[in-house]
Amino acid sequence: MKDPQDVGDTPPEEFRKQLHELADWIADFRGNIESLRVAPNEKTGPVLAQLPTQPPEDGEPFGKILSDVDRLIVPGMVHWSHPMFLGYFGWTITAPGILGEILSAPLNVNAMTWRTCPAATELETVVIDWLRQWLGLPDDFGGVVYDTASVGVMHALAVAREQIAPSTRKLGLTNRDLPRFRIYTSNQAHSSAEKTAIALGIGEENVIRVQSDEEFRMDVGSLGKTIAQDQQRGFQPMAVVATVGTTSAASVDPIPEIAKICREQKIWLHIDGAYGGGFAMLPEYRWISGGWGMADSIVINPHKTLFVPLDFSVLYVRDLERLRRVFTLVPEYLRGDTVEAEKNYMDYGIQLGRRFRALKAWVIWRSLGRAGIVARLREQIRLANLLTHVIKTDNPETIEARQSVRSRFELAAPVSMGVVCFRWVGSARRGVPTNEEQLDKLNSELVERINASGRAYLTQTTLRGRTVMRIGFGNVLTTEEHLREAWQLIRETADALSPA
Repeated sequence: MKDPQDVGDTPPEEFRKQLHELADWIADFRGNIESLRVAPNEKTGPVLAQLPTQPPEDGEPFGKILSDVDRLIVPGMVHWSHPMFLGYFGWTITAPGILGEILSAPLNVNAMTWRTCPAATELETVVIDWLRQWLGLPDDFGGVVYDTASVGVMHALAVAREQIAPSTRKLGLTNRDLPRFRIYTSNQAHSSAEKTAIALGIGEENVIRVQSDEEFRMDVGSLGKTIAQDQQRGFQPMAVVATVGTTSAASVDPIPEIAKICREQKIWLHIDGAYGGGFAMLPEYRWISGGWGMADSIVINPHKTLFVPLDFSVLYVRDLERLRRVFTLVPEYLRGDTVEAEKNYMDYGIQLGRRFRALKAWVIWRSLGRAGIVARLREQIRLANLLTHVIKTDNPETIEARQSVRSRFELAAPVSMGVVCFRWVGSARRGVPTNEEQLDKLNSELVERINASGRAYLTQTTLRGRTVMRIGFGNVLTTEEHLREAWQLIRETADALSPA
């Protein structure tokens, strides 16, 4: 127990010892992560029930705190860094990423203005431009780092709102005889469009979900018709949110065609490339960046595909000054720390306090290099294509195959980047249920049972009204052997669920 009268920090030598202890803990956790359950089991009680209800009066030794992390926290976690975690977009942590996070903690700066930390401001500017170059974005796009893409789209569409209704920054939207504004996105897009509409006073119901085509891409014809119908009814189109890597199937909207409509109608075009945008680094995926130069704003999440630890998202805006004009505000207590000739990142968003996020990106991108990032992205694609082949060849076509215990599966969407959506359609030996609703329940139950087993973690989604299973690759620890193990688990669980 620490002396409650000790008002200083931990003594240097004790702190050094604690750092070594923590380093060993991190290395052991990383080295033994495969031995852990991917998700908690039912026998593990809620973490809340195991924690003291009263806050501590006196300080406790770090060793005891670390021991409680092992005893209470780790068993109650879903381990997103586990190689058998195959849900969502399978983001990952790497050794350089951990080092970058550790390095930024003791520096503990506020990157709100250039003067409050010149290195943080200037490094952020550098890493933003590194990423711009890697993605092939035109040099008239400037960027700013936020935590997530949802925050990025909110800032981008705040600029779109100011463009269509000048002086909203000063006067707001009320009592100005303004039309109802509309935001258009596909029925496969992320829910951040609705949250943005709520936050900006546009209204959730004014986000119009445009139907998608057979490949789950926004249907351009439907977009054009919907915009025309809204204009006839007196609504004002404000923005279109197109997606590169949709949340469920990682599909890519036809950006060039959408951009043409936006140019003709003078509508703000925002591209949500949170997941898929990073794949534009690959020469064979450069096609996904078609039309980007005609966009007004683009968001990329390096914490999804470019190996930066959560959270790190970059919003690019063509002519970044438009973003600054909407959000710049210098209170009197900051005038002494504001240098007009330098970039002050507090002027580009609602945040005043800003973490030194650029440091971890700088560390990991220097550690991996462009070639290392590209190689790891290609491995994700290779595993996704391998799983695709396994799904297709697992469908029995012969009498001999039908007599086996193998289950039957089918792809539910074209395979895009590192995401595979598929559906179990019944057991080869026991027959195929004809009731689609029954199959929906069985597919959902299959995912639930796998996740409850602790051996792997998948997610489920809905495509064309049907429940499907979804696997996302992205973890650098996931290998072909893990994929084989996961597929065997899926087949075994499917056979156990098969109707008699």
